[in-house]
Amino acid sequence: MDLFEYMRSTNMEKESPLAARMRPRTLDEVVGQEHIIGKDKLLYRAIKADKISSVIFYGPPGTGKTTLAKVIANTTSAEFTQINATIAGKKDMEEVVNKAKELQGMYGKRTILFIDEIHRFNKSQQDYLLPFVEDGTVILIGATTENPYFEVNGALISRSIIFELEPIPKTAIKELLKKAVYDSERGMGAYDAVIDEDALDFLADISGGDARHALNAIELGVMTTNRGEDGKIHITLDVAQECIQKRAVRYDKNGDNHYDTISAFIKSMRGSDPDAAVYYLARMLYAGESVTFIARRIMICASEDVGNADPNALVVAVNASLAVERVGMPEAQIILAQAVTYVATAPKSNASCNAVFEAMQEVKETGNLPIPSHLQDAHYKGAAKLGHGTGYKYAHDYPNHYVEQQYLPYELNGKEFYSPSGNGYEVKIKEHMQRIKREAKEN
Repeated sequence: MDLFEYMRSTNMEKESPLAARMRPRTLDEVVGQEHIIGKDKLLYRAIKADKISSVIFYGPPGTGKTTLAKVIANTTSAEFTQINATIAGKKDMEEVVNKAKELQGMYGKRTILFIDEIHRFNKSQQDYLLPFVEDGTVILIGATTENPYFEVNGALISRSIIFELEPIPKTAIKELLKKAVYDSERGMGAYDAVIDEDALDFLADISGGDARHALNAIELGVMTTNRGEDGKIHITLDVAQECIQKRAVRYDKNGDNHYDTISAFIKSMRGSDPDAAVYYLARMLYAGESVTFIARRIMICASEDVGNADPNALVVAVNASLAVERVGMPEAQIILAQAVTYVATAPKSNASCNAVFEAMQEVKETGNLPIPSHLQDAHYKGAAKLGHGTGYKYAHDYPNHYVEQQYLPYELNGKEFYSPSGNGYEVKIKEHMQRIKREAKEN
């Protein structure tokens, strides 16, 4: 590195955003994620011993995926190379691989390749990496906000350890924010700012576990707020609200208000009150609740409380969940509102929900009862000679595609788990089942 390059990198470090300056440099500085980097955990031990293998970090924005990669870069003796999948191509990877082969052959030195946003690579780009990951030419560290089991090559997945990062706890974000305000070396300490406790609470809560989001708000507040009469910059609740463009509402994602609100939301959908359901949806969205969390609750309600009274409710809920992940806020609120009002106004039945609970209880009490031999598979070696599948009646060969035969274990003969309700589509289900059984007896 020449003098000009050194000066450029030094100036960039000083002038970079607060979130970048506050990024932890060692494992001990990392906040949150104790479930994967606690001192007794595999990842912690691997990083400390410089024995890292190919890994993929998966989690929401601002939870420390890139941070962990940087920590590894600071602690490893291996060559560390970083590329971003949003702008890199096959040529960039070829250069990394060729250099890795050279370092490995001449000096016996390993190469760690960190790929940010790895889900952005298409299948052929991911396929290119596979043989070099497999033979150890490069040790892959991938970072993604998308579910890697859907977005990353299955072969790469099988050769990597998946670590899922969780939103950073509110208490950890508060400590990080205080350090950012008062730290003179890497934070905003030179500005002589102070932050009120209620402003800290608000920013830590509204950030939704995203440390970068909270630090950006702090930096904006310190840089744009006039000094008070005492000569200090005061980050009050009003300043915090203005910096993040949201009004404080009493909604602690780990407190009673969170659980009370989601409870009222679900009960309003179950109780067929679309107005109340949309109101509680709005309260959660305004407070910064995760849209994926809300979408999960809608899907559960669509199955648990609507069920087969309107099978389309689950279709709407699942599609809404997929859509909000792709669209994001603010448009996601429109999609969620459609799903909420559909589920709230749909006919209700918990018959299918009760069916599985009753069946689970039966299994718990009676264990694995023998499956009737005519239902057993006759295709694997020797099965037919044992009588498996003998006597099975193929339903499509009979009127209404239905034939009476023993499906449940003989010990449960006549047992009913699913009793369709008298609501919505389940009326047709009940009528259909009664008709085909009646006609089967008549024939």
